[in-house]
Amino acid sequence: MQLKAIETFLCVADTGGFHAAARKMNVTQTAVSARIRQIEEETGKPLFTRGAGGTNLTEFGRQFRPYAEQMVSLWSFAARDLPAQTQNRVALRLGAQLSIWDPLLVDLAVQFEHKLGQLLLTLNFDHDLNMIDAVATHVLDAALTHEQPNDSRIESHELNPERLLLVKTPATDDPVFVNLELGEVYQDHVRTAARQAAGQTVFLGNCLMALRYVLRRGGTGYFPEYVIRDHLRSNNLIPVAGSVDLMLPLHLVTRRGSSTSNDILTCLTDLRSGS
Repeated sequence: MQLKAIETFLCVADTGGFHAAARKMNVTQTAVSARIRQIEEETGKPLFTRGAGGTNLTEFGRQFRPYAEQMVSLWSFAARDLPAQTQNRVALRLGAQLSIWDPLLVDLAVQFEHKLGQLLLTLNFDHDLNMIDAVATHVLDAALTHEQPNDSRIESHELNPERLLLVKTPATDDPVFVNLELGEVYQDHVRTAARQAAGQTVFLGNCLMALRYVLRRGGTGYFPEYVIRDHLRSNNLIPVAGSVDLMLPLHLVTRRGSSTSNDILTCLTDLRSGS
């Protein structure tokens, strides 16, 4: 899909018509139609409806628009700003399948930069993205996931599992249980804890949001030990007596043959062993 077709789509959406877009872009209306048709053929979905009321985006067109805007913005950055910023910098794009590893990604980026110098860094926070596929298709350079990868395009490094502790605030009248929904292993482990909670169960997909919720409101939940260590020391959180720790699988995924794979693995291993 050519960038010019994406730009034309956005121009039609902004001007409200094929003819107006053609005038603004200084091309023929036939060229505008051809570019829009190219996107529709590649996506298999119509982008606009044309009738007495004018030219309007379809439902798919409305969904497609923010992605189109992002593609144009990324190309503009890559063409104009990136060359100046990449001098003497290592590019690194990191992602994590679960929000419990967002702080770890930040620490990894800092550790990597201390080891190898300045970074051109991207941290991905889209936890709906399939991290294994994102690494295999060059969207990311490396990712953390709880799933056992099975893809010949990538290399998987099994790390020590992430230890999650069941903790609670020292005193609360309504001990709500916060469920982070971190996959099947997590769900199997926390099912009993959720049933035993006197209060409601709240589903929060973001670890740091859930932690802040519990600290401010009071409640119970499973959190990674490295995330809550300071809160345990200050007694803002205390372990739940008799609870069983959850050991969540952790894999580092990199592309096969990646030049930075060993450096990322070394930094991550050093970081976690010293935490």
